[in-house]
Amino acid sequence: MGILSYAVAGGGFAVIGAWESLDSSNHDPNQSTGTDPSSPMTSPSPSPPMKSVGSSSIPVALLSSLFIANSIYSFFSSIGSNDRVGSMLQLQILAVAVLFLVYALLLVNSKNSVFASLPSSITSLLLLFGFIEEFLIFYLQKKDTSGIENRYYDLMLVPIAICVFSTLFELRSDSTTTHRFAKLGRGIGLILQGTWFLQMGISFFTGLITNNCSFHEKSRGNFTIKCKGHGDYHRAKAIATLQFNCHLALMVVLATALFSIVANKKGFFPEEDHSKYRPLGAEMGNLSNFTLDSDEEDDSNVAKETGVNGISSHA
Repeated sequence: MGILSYAVAGGGFAVIGAWESLDSSNHDPNQSTGTDPSSPMTSPSPSPPMKSVGSSSIPVALLSSLFIANSIYSFFSSIGSNDRVGSMLQLQILAVAVLFLVYALLLVNSKNSVFASLPSSITSLLLLFGFIEEFLIFYLQKKDTSGIENRYYDLMLVPIAICVFSTLFELRSDSTTTHRFAKLGRGIGLILQGTWFLQMGISFFTGLITNNCSFHEKSRGNFTIKCKGHGDYHRAKAIATLQFNCHLALMVVLATALFSIVANKKGFFPEEDHSKYRPLGAEMGNLSNFTLDSDEEDDSNVAKETGVNGISSHA
């Protein structure tokens, strides 16, 4: 594979994820419907459901084509090296890439109406199958159970699971708001996949994992990373977890900042009515007139009450 392949894959996933995140803000929930909401004789018509503009179809098709070309090249390289495991792995990657390529072609078809367009639920279901198959590839890819790369593959399951659940919510719900947040969640998951692909390429092919760990390549696309001692394995796994936590924290910060900017621009948050608030100085002025009665006044009031009842206080 090489660091170049991981860099291209990571950059492609990041671009597609950014496109999905920006596409989720195309629908404005406060868009006017052409009627006067203050009039009692008219009622605002419901907003039409949000539809994907299909802008990410070209990057998805391009990235899927690159994956297909790389898998075919690695497949023949594995055959030349008599590596049956490597050839089977490339066939699995090829199946996932073809599935995403078909999804991209369906998006282009639905946008340009070249052929009979399928319902959006079909394309979403195809996308869901693609993410599930990708999840199974990284979950079951245990070429060498002691390899450090398995820890990186296990951590890759987190952003893929985010994409799976986001696509599932988008498929099961007809709400426009749910569709918008589902696309935003899927975009964040794709960006996290891209950055983690970049991290894996840097860690695998530059030696920035830990000391006493070496790279062993059986064929192109089939490699493992072994360490000398048991402590080195634990150190390498801990470094991988720390790296993923840093990537996840970065995604949370970027997603929060991006959503705040887009929400402020699109008007997702209603404006507050400041007329019901009063200055704090007026409240403090009223508190200055508040006094407490002394204990002597309380005693005199008690004496007056007993005199009225006909009982003398000197008796």
